[in-house]
Amino acid sequence: MIDPVARATALAAGGRALLGIAGAPGSGKTTLAAHVAAAVPGAVHVPMDGFHLADVALDRLGRRDRKGAPDTFDAAGYLALLRRLRTGESGPVYAPMFERDLEQPLAGAIAVPPDARLVVTEGNYLLLPDEPWPAVAAELTEVWFCDLREELRLRRLVDRHVRFGKAPGAAEEWVRRVDGPNAERVAATRDRADLVVPSAVLETLRP
Repeated sequence: MIDPVARATALAAGGRALLGIAGAPGSGKTTLAAHVAAAVPGAVHVPMDGFHLADVALDRLGRRDRKGAPDTFDAAGYLALLRRLRTGESGPVYAPMFERDLEQPLAGAIAVPPDARLVVTEGNYLLLPDEPWPAVAAELTEVWFCDLREELRLRRLVDRHVRFGKAPGAAEEWVRRVDGPNAERVAATRDRADLVVPSAVLETLRP
């Protein structure tokens, strides 16, 4: 069976590495990223979700009703951060995070110290073929793909939407109307990954 921690530790053995974890919404990306970051010495977890556009920007653009689609992220800003992290700086680099209770990004919430050996970042779209995502993938040492079985992925995704405030019916509708098309686009990128992490491994991790 694949040992994600052993593989990530080996990646970081030669200097700073950037590990990307991709997958459809609800596939266990954050769980896997947090697991690896906690287990590998000198690792920091920097989610792509910090680059969600704020609701005020989505309202202005008319995109709030499909929040989570590729064009509802500041992808260029995310790419710029990855380039800073890849190059390395003499002091800490600060990254944003996404606050689930507020459903809003928070600037400067994550500090990446200069001696961090591994940066673990995760997001749905790391392997998309459309610009600027190929440039994002080029900054990453490896990209893994979370291949959680579909029934469990959908159940976890609905549960997550309910946990953060949606009524069950509204959560199911959002998963069908918004998350569904996004998941189809992401699934098509599976074969571009350096490693596919199977459901058998993902299901051993605590969500």
